[in-house]
Amino acid sequence: MGRPIQFDKAQALERAMEAFWARGFEATSLDDLCETMGIGRSSFYRTFGSKHDLLIAALDRYDQRAFNMITRELIKPRPVRHSVAAILNGFVDDMVAGPGRRGCLMGNCAAELAPRDPVASARVKQSFAQVERAFREGLARAMAAGDTSIAGDVDALARFLTSTVQGLRLIGKANPDRDVLEDVVRVALRCLR
Repeated sequence: MGRPIQFDKAQALERAMEAFWARGFEATSLDDLCETMGIGRSSFYRTFGSKHDLLIAALDRYDQRAFNMITRELIKPRPVRHSVAAILNGFVDDMVAGPGRRGCLMGNCAAELAPRDPVASARVKQSFAQVERAFREGLARAMAAGDTSIAGDVDALARFLTSTVQGLRLIGKANPDRDVLEDVVRVALRCLR
């Protein structure tokens, strides 16, 4: 029987997520992870399995946080256009302030691993589908409540907004210029009259 875990697993996972987000999967070594997480290799393997297993757990944690933020904005009792503006402008604020310069962990993972890692690819696809679903449900609720800012295909609009979030975060990595990013937001919001 192994020794009981003597560290905060959630905190260690949070630190691992931050490391993968800052450096990527390949550039983050097992030694980097153990040091960042404040644990030894045996605790790492016993608790998290492999580096790849840890990445998937970190993606799950990141995904839940992003989904919760988007959903929180979309359920507020206000026009959906204001909720979408708050979501997109929140990302702009993060990118301009600095922390958002890392982009989106899911988007980074898609670029780095999706072409050759079917497990990571499936996890990223699941995340994008979840964000799309959150937008779709928010738009549908608003439409059912009589919000006249929504016109057209809710499914297509939800896909467009999901793509806008990813594109905005990618552009912000390379060019965190507020004016440029706000142009993207302004044009995206035109889809919501």
